[in-house]
Amino acid sequence: MTEITRDVVIVGAGAAGTTAANELKKAGLSVAVLEARDRVGGRLWTDVVDGAMLEIGGQWVSPDQEALKETIEELGLETYRRYREGDSVYVNASGELTRFTGEIFPVPEATEKELVRLIEKLDAMVALIDPDKPWEHPDAEALDRISFEAWLEEQTQDQEARDNIALFIAGAMLTKPAYAFSALQALLMAASAGSFSNLVDADYILDERVVGGLQQVPLLLAERLGDDVFLGQPVHTVQWHADGVTVITDGDMTVHARFAILAHAPILYPWIDFAPPLPRLKQQMHQHISMGFVIKVHAVYDRPFWREDGLSGTAFSPYEIAHEAYDNTNHGDERGTLVGFVSDRNADDLFRVSAEERKERILLSLANYYGPQAKEPLVYFESDWGAEEWTRGAYAASFDLGGLARYGADLRTPVGPIHFACSDMAGAGYQHVDGAIRMGRLVAANIVAAAHS
Repeated sequence: MTEITRDVVIVGAGAAGTTAANELKKAGLSVAVLEARDRVGGRLWTDVVDGAMLEIGGQWVSPDQEALKETIEELGLETYRRYREGDSVYVNASGELTRFTGEIFPVPEATEKELVRLIEKLDAMVALIDPDKPWEHPDAEALDRISFEAWLEEQTQDQEARDNIALFIAGAMLTKPAYAFSALQALLMAASAGSFSNLVDADYILDERVVGGLQQVPLLLAERLGDDVFLGQPVHTVQWHADGVTVITDGDMTVHARFAILAHAPILYPWIDFAPPLPRLKQQMHQHISMGFVIKVHAVYDRPFWREDGLSGTAFSPYEIAHEAYDNTNHGDERGTLVGFVSDRNADDLFRVSAEERKERILLSLANYYGPQAKEPLVYFESDWGAEEWTRGAYAASFDLGGLARYGADLRTPVGPIHFACSDMAGAGYQHVDGAIRMGRLVAANIVAAAHS
C-alpha cells in the first residue's frame, strides 16, 4: 500500500491531465497523476505494428488549434503537411468513381447547388453559436429536440445532398448515425472548428501531423512531471468532502489531496465509486452522454502507389464502408500508408462478422477508391477504441438527442473539490487534442484561483 499527499490528484494521463498537471506545478502546487493504462497518452497512441509506425489514436493538427500548436512548438516538436497533391476521388450511390479537386464533391449540378446552399446556411447558424455555451443559442431547445437527420430532411429533398452533409458530422466527427444526435449537437461540432466550411475542407481540418507521432505531446509533458506520474493505477474510489479528496486505486495507492481532476472520458465516471455519490443532476446527465463508434483502418504498402496515378489519397463516399480515407504516409517513409474510417452503423455491421471477413470488406472498400492494389497491404491494422477498457468508444463523447440543451451547462461544473477536464467537454477544439489541452489549462487555472482564495 502506497499512501501519498498532494495538492491536486489528477485521474488520467492524456493530453488534458498532463497539461493540467504541468500548469499546476508551474503555479507551485504539488500533483499526482494516476493513469489506469500502462502508458501515457490516453486516446493518443503512436505504436509500431509489424514494423510500421502507426498513429492508432488522434494524429492531425489544424490551423485553428492554437492551444495544440502552442504546445507542439513549446515542446520543440516538428510538424509536416499531410500529402494532398493530385486528385481526390468520390464514389456515388451507384458505385461510380469520379476524380475531382476542391472541396465540393462531383455531384449533379442541382445537388451541388443544394450542397453549397446548405453549407452557407449551416455556416450562418454556426456563427451564432458560442462553442462554450451552445445552450444559450435562442433556438437551442428546438434545435436539440430534432435529430440532425430530421433537420436535413426539412431543408432539402435531395438525398445525395443530405447524405454528404451528414457525412461530415455523423460519419467523420461524432461517429454516430445522424438520427442519434440533435441539430444543436451538430452545430456545436461545427462551431468547435470555427465553421461548417472548415469541417468540409479536409485540407484545413486534417492539415498537419507531428513528426514521430502526436502521442509525443502527452509523453513529453509527462516526462516533465517525473515521478509524479503513476501508471497501472485504475481509480475505483473517490471519497470527497468540502476540504479535500481521497482517491484509491486498484494498484493499492491512496492519494489525499485538496482537489481532484477527472481528466478522462465522462462515460467512465460510473466505474468510480464516489462517496458521497455525485449530485443527482450529474448522475442523470452522465446517462445521456455516449461515445461514438469508429474503426480506424491502417494499410501500409511498399510504396504510395496511388500517387503514381495522380491521386492525392483523399477519398470520400457516404455509400462506401470506409466513408473517408487519406494518404497517411509517415514523414520520410518510403512506404505508403492509407488510413480509412468506418463508423456508426457500418462499424456495427462489421463487428458481427469474423475478423477475416471484416478485413476483406474494408480492403474491398479501399480498392473501390484506389484500385485492386489496395487489397494487398504489407501491414493491416484496425484501431478499435471501443475495445479499449479505459476509453470504450471513439472519437469522443457527445450528448444523445435532447441532452445538450438540458444538461450541457452542468458538464464542467465542479462538485466540491472535484473538477472535470477532457476533450469531450471542450468548446473550441471539442473532441480534439486541442480541446483537451484547453480544458487542462482552464481547470488548472480554476484550481489555482481556488487554492489561493
